[in-house]
Amino acid sequence: MGRKQTNKVIFENITVLDAGAKGVSVAKAPEGQIIFIPNVVPGDVVDVQTLKKRKAYFEGKAIKFHEYSSDRVEPVCQHFGACGGCKWQNMNYDKQLFYKNQEVFNNLKRIGKIELPDFEPILGSTKQFFYRNKMEFGFSDTRWMTDAEIQSGVEFDNKNALGFHIPRMWDKILDIEKCHLQEDPSNAIRNEIKRFATENELEFFNARNHTGLLRTLMIRTASTGEIMVLIQFYQEVKAQRELLLNHIYSTFPQITSLQYVINGKANDTLYDQDIKLFKGRDYILEEMEGLHFSINAKSFYQTNSDQAYELYKITREFAGLTGNEVVYDLYTGTGTIAQFVSKQAKKVIGVEAVPEAIFDAKENAKRNSITNCEFYVGDMKNVFNDDFIAQHGQPDVIITDPPRDGMHKDVVEQILKIAPDKVVYVSCNSATQARDLALMDEKYKVTRVRPVDMFPQTHHVENVVLLERR
Repeated sequence: MGRKQTNKVIFENITVLDAGAKGVSVAKAPEGQIIFIPNVVPGDVVDVQTLKKRKAYFEGKAIKFHEYSSDRVEPVCQHFGACGGCKWQNMNYDKQLFYKNQEVFNNLKRIGKIELPDFEPILGSTKQFFYRNKMEFGFSDTRWMTDAEIQSGVEFDNKNALGFHIPRMWDKILDIEKCHLQEDPSNAIRNEIKRFATENELEFFNARNHTGLLRTLMIRTASTGEIMVLIQFYQEVKAQRELLLNHIYSTFPQITSLQYVINGKANDTLYDQDIKLFKGRDYILEEMEGLHFSINAKSFYQTNSDQAYELYKITREFAGLTGNEVVYDLYTGTGTIAQFVSKQAKKVIGVEAVPEAIFDAKENAKRNSITNCEFYVGDMKNVFNDDFIAQHGQPDVIITDPPRDGMHKDVVEQILKIAPDKVVYVSCNSATQARDLALMDEKYKVTRVRPVDMFPQTHHVENVVLLERR
């Protein structure tokens, strides 16, 4: 590996050309090398100081603005720039949609190298802020100081933070006063927990030393108005734990589910933890077209409820069901898509690797009096085989909504082997989707494409594709 260059180069009057991957913008150095620059908008003209030099590109930061892009807007959030989320908050929303659409198109064209129909217009989100139904915050006793705070020279007595991890720094937490991602009372709950815990000298976690009491906070909300709050404690100190939980419950009586975890592990993931109910019930209910879905602390559910509904409607429309079809819903999660399309199908078979998700799916189907959905647990590449199809019937339509890595190649091969009339492929990563579409090109033609924006102010975009047998 070559030595890292220590002498930082400054390029002057560089025009930002494009929005690149991961929310970072793209420009070109005078000699043609690519420069990746955060916190700028295509159309800005800037001086760039390079931070890292790689073989094919530079990473840099804008140190002076000569001209501002006409697509630039004033960020609404006081934490913009310091916080790693919402990287596109300084860009006009229509332009965000333009770049998201372009990313999907470029991936499908360049990686997929397949024939594409005209895209249907990207579906923007009605809500551009306060759209998330799940937020996770970290406690820290050594909060991250912003540049402005350091330059002010003021000594801060209170080093406690309750907020977000600084990008690429696992032990640094930026204290958040007002986040624009989750509806109230999310901010009020977080700020009150921080105030009360500090006043009562409850120790905030130290990730390096593994000391302290308060570790993480999760808040989930539903369109029904129900709220779940879960506090993760690093150790059990019963009197302090009960003091905080009782205070939260009495201050915010609208909380439906108040839960906690005692987690002394090295990491703070919840999936292997025993979650304890303190007050209320251990789930909240989400509603969609009269269907109710229970969401517990470990449930996977699309984090933008309103746009999830729009995404599922497009998926159902692409499937074009008449009531006579056998539908397989691969990577079904808690079975939301499966149940959502079930009224228009003869039978729906959902498959998912996470046992708790399938338990939820079955419970939700019971709750919704749906009798034509069956759910099975297993790793998709092992379960989705000839025996499984012989047992459950040949699918007329397959709906697949895999994780970011896309579908395992064995799953793609099995789809090609059983060759249903239609495949509706929902993806949160159009690059891996494009790879899979290329593998399916011999038997399937892409006939419809529609990107959906689930995450305004970020570069993330979902995409729905309809494949029809050639």
